[in-house]
Amino acid sequence: MVTLLMTRAREASDRFLALLPAETRADLRVIHSPLIETVPLDVELSLAGVRGVIFTSANGVSAAARLTERRDLPAWCVGGATTAAARAHRWGAECVGRDADELVRTLIARRPEDPLSHLRGVHARGDIAARLSAAGIETREAVVYDQRLLPLTPQAVQALAGADPVIVPLFSPRAARHFASLATGRAPLYLAAMSHAVAEPVSSLNFNTLKVSKAPTAQTMAQAVTSLVARAGRVVGGSDED
Repeated sequence: MVTLLMTRAREASDRFLALLPAETRADLRVIHSPLIETVPLDVELSLAGVRGVIFTSANGVSAAARLTERRDLPAWCVGGATTAAARAHRWGAECVGRDADELVRTLIARRPEDPLSHLRGVHARGDIAARLSAAGIETREAVVYDQRLLPLTPQAVQALAGADPVIVPLFSPRAARHFASLATGRAPLYLAAMSHAVAEPVSSLNFNTLKVSKAPTAQTMAQAVTSLVARAGRVVGGSDED
């Protein structure tokens, strides 16, 4: 039996699983073992004078929604899930990039009214505020949540110690680094990374396949996982021919 080890929070994992074809899900044993726990911070959030907000994760949206009632500002977002979350919380949200780099390029080209505020977690990549400010778009930062590392669950440890294939989708460099520090055992590993930056921390692991998503989107990650399920299934069936 092929195991799919989901390393994101349950809600995000369930959204991702729904993107997989039904026949693919039917061939899997799914284990949930989040590697990072999102903890909203009890901080004071001031948006005085701000002309727009930037969200790079749905976690940032939900954390900010707890801290402010303002919904009159445009929200510039990374990715469809983040945009949907912002709209669900009544922000006028627009997706302006699939990743931080694309968001920065788009906003520099559009030159929105500033100052902006990037509402982010303790651990963030991309230097969004600094890069936009350097390009003449004043951008502040407000840290509204933390991302705490979690151990693997006993069920996940057992699966990694077994002989059956384990497929692990990884969505961030920090989660990938943490998984690399925890992964032990003899199970054949089939890794899907959302980008080359995510793939790099796990590149030294003893894996059967490391597949980098064609684009940093949930849909292309689902395609990568689907192809890994087929490959791992051939191994279980005694053939690994393409």
